[in-house]
Amino acid sequence: MVIKKITTVMVLNLFAFFLIQAQENIGGTTTQIRSPVKHEDGSVSFHLHAPNAQTVQLVGNWMASSPDSVIVMSQDARGVWSATVDSLPSDLFLYYFVLDGLRINDPSNVYQIRDVSQVFNYFITEGEPADFFKTQDVPHGTLVKLWYPSQIEGESRRMTVYLPPGYHEQHADYPVLYLLHGMGGDEEAWPTLGRVSQIMDNLVAKGQIAPMLVVMPNGHTSNQAAPGYSARGEYPIEFRTPDVGSGVMESTFMEVVDFIENSFRVKKDKKHRALAGLSMGGSHSLFIAAANPDVFDYIGLFSAAFRLTDQAGLNIYDEFGKNLERQKKQGYQLYWIGMGTDDFLYQTGVDYRNRLDRLGMEYMYHESEGGHTWSNWRKYLIEFSRLLFKD
Repeated sequence: MVIKKITTVMVLNLFAFFLIQAQENIGGTTTQIRSPVKHEDGSVSFHLHAPNAQTVQLVGNWMASSPDSVIVMSQDARGVWSATVDSLPSDLFLYYFVLDGLRINDPSNVYQIRDVSQVFNYFITEGEPADFFKTQDVPHGTLVKLWYPSQIEGESRRMTVYLPPGYHEQHADYPVLYLLHGMGGDEEAWPTLGRVSQIMDNLVAKGQIAPMLVVMPNGHTSNQAAPGYSARGEYPIEFRTPDVGSGVMESTFMEVVDFIENSFRVKKDKKHRALAGLSMGGSHSLFIAAANPDVFDYIGLFSAAFRLTDQAGLNIYDEFGKNLERQKKQGYQLYWIGMGTDDFLYQTGVDYRNRLDRLGMEYMYHESEGGHTWSNWRKYLIEFSRLLFKD
């Protein structure tokens, strides 16, 4: 009897040991801190346990963009540093701490997003439009990461594709939105920072958009895939890669369309194809759409750049004027332009709309507050997608 009790205790202790080891908790025991904490009045509190720190500052993307835009946190007797931000608008926000001059992420917040070469903590406030950025109790689509054969360097390239709810159960063909990222981004940008799956799921569930595929390729042609997902391994992440302004992405884009139409159940006519992009992706979109006036019926430019290089001899750029006239002649359903009043590309947008005006090309213009931010681009995606495929 004694032996059986000893054996039982040993087994339980051994089980507990392996359970602890399986968690791979290499951080040891730490003070339990909740951060951030969202309050009913809309304010948000941040906490960091750092008893030996001399100063801790909070930096968030809701602050002004000047280097002095920080919140100095205060320390209590337990060594916990705290700061509370008054009511924030409805949105997704990024932040980090600066501890004695060292930038760190919030160790109490496991929710993180990479933007180009930096990783930020994030949180989402309440109400609209932020509720569209959250995973709600609605039917969900599928996010697929896949490789496709490319003529660019003869290599395969990676893209992300959103399939709407019901795609696998039904046998219908769907319209397609081709959605392009900005400089420094990749095929992970729109799904993570842009919250594409959540936005599309929620809009479909509310009956505000038609179910559609959303195709998000990598617009940097010198990289096959997002960092860490190609044979290049863990290479240093560049904001402006060597391909920017080369015209390669714009000139070869139809291979993306061909792959999608040969791989998925989609409608293969102009009135069921849309093309949109932000910043560099907006530049890509306007050149691609003009060069292929019989392909896309819906064009969306979100804080769009224009020509990304002054190099001569690039047909996709040099023939743009003629291509734009052909696009006007062949017609389209929607040419949508969104820009923030504080965007550094604001004047570029004014100049481009003046060019469209001189040509007599119709467009829909949406001007918002704010600058060159994901806060605007997520909202532009919502507004633009509500106008698509109204047949």
